[in-house]
Amino acid sequence: VQLVESGGGLVQPGGSLRLSCAASGILFNIVRMAWYRQAPGKQRELVADITASATTSYVDSIKGRFTISRDNTKNILYLQMNNLKPEDTAVYYCNVMMTDYWGQGTQVTVSS
Repeated sequence: VQLVESGGGLVQPGGSLRLSCAASGILFNIVRMAWYRQAPGKQRELVADITASATTSYVDSIKGRFTISRDNTKNILYLQMNNLKPEDTAVYYCNVMMTDYWGQGTQVTVSS
């Protein structure tokens, strides 16, 4: 199993980024996927997840600003992040839920 995140970077408050996670080695279209993040000095937290049938859920702090989605034809998981805030600064990881399959992470920094 390989999960490769991309799309992170430095953005000003109020800006947007779209993260991608390319998956291989799994039956992507039948697994539940998730985005986690870990800020410096904090524990890794679940940000959003999406079932195989595209039912989504979000942590309260990002509701209305982030959107998780998936393309089962390309085996890619996305996280569209809008109206970014400094407190969104973290390393973002994709994960096959209920497994130890993780990507390497992509850094998101929100700063003016």
